[in-house]
Amino acid sequence: MTPVGRLSPVLGCLLALTAGGLTTLSAAPFAQWWLGPVAVALVYVGIHALTPAQAALRGWCYGVGLFGSGTSWVFVAIHDYGDTGALLALFLTGLFVASLALFYAVPFWLYRRVTGPRLAFLSFAGAWVLSEWLRTWLFTGFPWLLLGTSQVDSPLAAWAPVGGVYFLSLITALTGTLGVELLRRRWWAAAPIAALWLTPLALPSQWTSPAGEPLRVALLQGNLAQSIKWTPEGQREAVNIYTSLARKQPDELDLMVWPEAALPMFEEKARPILERVQSNLSPDTALLTGILQRDGGDNYNGVIGLGNAEGQYRKVRLVPFGEYLPLKRLLADTIAFFDLPMPTMTPGAEAQGPIHAAGTTIGNAICYEIIYADRVAEQARDAELLLTVSNDTWFGRSIGPLQHLQMARLRALENGRYLIRATSNGVTAIVDPQGRVTARAPQFQATSLRGEVLPMVGNTPFTRTGSWPTWLLATLLVLPGWRFNTRRSG
Repeated sequence: MTPVGRLSPVLGCLLALTAGGLTTLSAAPFAQWWLGPVAVALVYVGIHALTPAQAALRGWCYGVGLFGSGTSWVFVAIHDYGDTGALLALFLTGLFVASLALFYAVPFWLYRRVTGPRLAFLSFAGAWVLSEWLRTWLFTGFPWLLLGTSQVDSPLAAWAPVGGVYFLSLITALTGTLGVELLRRRWWAAAPIAALWLTPLALPSQWTSPAGEPLRVALLQGNLAQSIKWTPEGQREAVNIYTSLARKQPDELDLMVWPEAALPMFEEKARPILERVQSNLSPDTALLTGILQRDGGDNYNGVIGLGNAEGQYRKVRLVPFGEYLPLKRLLADTIAFFDLPMPTMTPGAEAQGPIHAAGTTIGNAICYEIIYADRVAEQARDAELLLTVSNDTWFGRSIGPLQHLQMARLRALENGRYLIRATSNGVTAIVDPQGRVTARAPQFQATSLRGEVLPMVGNTPFTRTGSWPTWLLATLLVLPGWRFNTRRSG
């Protein structure tokens, strides 16, 4: 048996588990991007010798390996910050991982059910991307650890402004399947691999252009302990930290940004404090902060501007189980049984314009929203600068914040915009339109990060179209195998 021949179902599942771990290693903070195609190859090899049920099991094993290693921070969030016992937190984390793994089990079952071996290197890559598409929106969506995210530092990165993260996933998956064909001594596979990896050399390095003078920005990072944040002591500490950091900033500042829910209180209580801070800033300085808002009986997670700023933004994509309860009718009793807190946030309106501050327009994404490529592209179409505020404290000292930063970097690259990221305890950073971090604050310190950003005009191809061309292409790649299988079985 060769490495690219038939595999026993047990060995195939072990390789799939390994492949899931390798995908985690391809992403931040490990950044071994070349492991992405290798992971796909390990799942792809021999899959057409399996029954649909065996293919589903292989897909599920891959998902367990991926999410078990790549989202281990869920245990930290549930146990350390959710006041949940270790055994229950371990059970809930395992349930989370096992459920997410179904996003690979079901598509692989369907793939094996309706396709044959003809042009499998195309149809498998297409099916892979369609599984990521399903994971983006089905059952509230969770587009974390998409295959293409790991390629932000690879030679493939130049494709991101063309087709976005799903196009990077498609190219990475095709590299993996074509690599298997090449190992089978099908030498023709070398040509498309070369085309996929060499074409970026001919693509523009920058699709957008500066729109004025640089803006001087300061991003504040309070490093307030999550364990006390929502207590009266935490409120007082937050006020002291952020007002003290604000006083230390230079007068020659265009934009000051505080992170998500920097002051752990609703806007009506926080606004007098913010106005006092703003009154001590230059009249030309804009202050933006994440804030909790109350409107009637609804609570919102928002961003507001003071001083040289106008407009607000309310978070649209909420964190499942953290900010709202999906499938509430089915799960409410279960949550109550485990004595877990019930989330109560309300999503903002889908169509929200940019915030105008410091003479520029700013597209917003609060925390979790930055992982939704198309949501950010919608904001970027009318904005010259991207802003994301986040509270990553509940990740603890896990790999979560570094994964989160990598996804934010890809949003900057996809849209050809500078991106500023203000977080509670890291990673606070400034990212340029090529997705490179130009300045970064140390994690787990109360500090500020100062730097310059350029407003940018013009749209990348991805900003204009979003991901639908890639999803359509992925569907078309699956069809040849499906049609062949149908004719043969008919």
